[in-house]
Amino acid sequence: MPLHRFYVPPNLYSDEDKQTLSKAITNQYTRTGLPEFYVVVLFVEVPRQGYFVGGKATDNFVRVVVHHLAKQFATDEDKARFMNAYEQTIAPFTKARGVDWEVEVIDSDPQLWRENGIIPPHAVNNTEIALLWAKENRPVPYY
Repeated sequence: MPLHRFYVPPNLYSDEDKQTLSKAITNQYTRTGLPEFYVVVLFVEVPRQGYFVGGKATDNFVRVVVHHLAKQFATDEDKARFMNAYEQTIAPFTKARGVDWEVEVIDSDPQLWRENGIIPPHAVNNTEIALLWAKENRPVPYY
């Protein structure tokens, strides 16, 4: 599961913006074969008086924290390719809006991951079950 947390000023994004950005992020993963339901995007609104950058209150900064569980990057080239694609995906919602932003991606240990109490097939490299999960778009018990 990739979990994307966007820490944003209140009212920076409309409901439609959030839907559009979430779908664009989801598409970035489904193109690589992950099921849609793996992709979780949260928008956490932080008021100016609770959002400090360099010790100063701000309402012009977006912090994005991404946790990867299903797949980790094997090479520096893979990391750079992902980051470049991700920056392109979020650019209409960051750069184009004139806000400052920061993105951090954390590769987490897939052995410490469960979906509805089930070990996800991506955590154990079970391609057949992974395809079933993608087709069904939900966790399917397999053991």
